[in-house]
Amino acid sequence: MPKPQKHVFVCVQNRPQGHPRPACSHKAAPEVAEEFFWQLQQRQLFDKVQVSTTSCLGPCSEGPSVLVYPEGIMYAGVGKDDVAEIFDQHLQNDQPVERLLVSKEFWG
Repeated sequence: MPKPQKHVFVCVQNRPQGHPRPACSHKAAPEVAEEFFWQLQQRQLFDKVQVSTTSCLGPCSEGPSVLVYPEGIMYAGVGKDDVAEIFDQHLQNDQPVERLLVSKEFWG
């Protein structure tokens, strides 16, 4: 397997109902992750992009959260319909999707 140029982490953290912190899985994160895997397969970018699901990335209240390395770009509030734009703009053309960037307070 070739070393990918970009590695995408999609939070699919789940927490029990009534937990004091929100969870990305309660905001359709599994569907977002499935869309990342589908787009990866459709585009045949296996030599350039790796997608992994993960647990909590931090900004739970702003989820679903997606983190792209090596740049360390964090996206928040990502929906299934945003995934193609992330592929087109960021993963294939190195231009982060500004409207989805996590709030500056998070990395503060």
